[in-house]
Amino acid sequence: MTPGSAEDTGTYRNWRRLARWPGGTRLFSAAAMLRVPYFASVLPHVERMEPGLAQVSVPKWFLVHNHLHTVHAIASCNAAEVAMGMLMEATVPRTHRWIPKGMTVAYLGAATSSLRATARLEPPDFATITEGADVVVAVSITDRTGTEVVRADITTWVTPAGGRGD
Repeated sequence: MTPGSAEDTGTYRNWRRLARWPGGTRLFSAAAMLRVPYFASVLPHVERMEPGLAQVSVPKWFLVHNHLHTVHAIASCNAAEVAMGMLMEATVPRTHRWIPKGMTVAYLGAATSSLRATARLEPPDFATITEGADVVVAVSITDRTGTEVVRADITTWVTPAGGRGD
């Protein structure tokens, strides 16, 4: 592990420590909901977290239903944001910080089952981000059959940790 690498972040360090134990990913997910309470609305389960990739499952339950009894569009957005956040925590080194800036969403089909949000990013060279830069994370949300029902591009603002960068 190198100083300032993504492995140094507390979130990613906790993930790596807990994920190897039975029930550890569920414990990590519960802790994430405590730290970011609005995540709890979709009951996320962080299944995979590594630099450039995160997968989060969300159950279809009555608090995320819309009037059609499918997963509400905003619940899908919350799932996308959880996946993006876990990816960024595993990817962005401690020398930098990030914050969501915007989201573009395409609703491709009815979400009639539990969902899996998969966030992917080819990590940039963070050493070149000296003033601040937009980094776009692609998130694909699929239903239980693997059909993509939502696609989101989440723009994050990444800056060096020591400066404001705005």
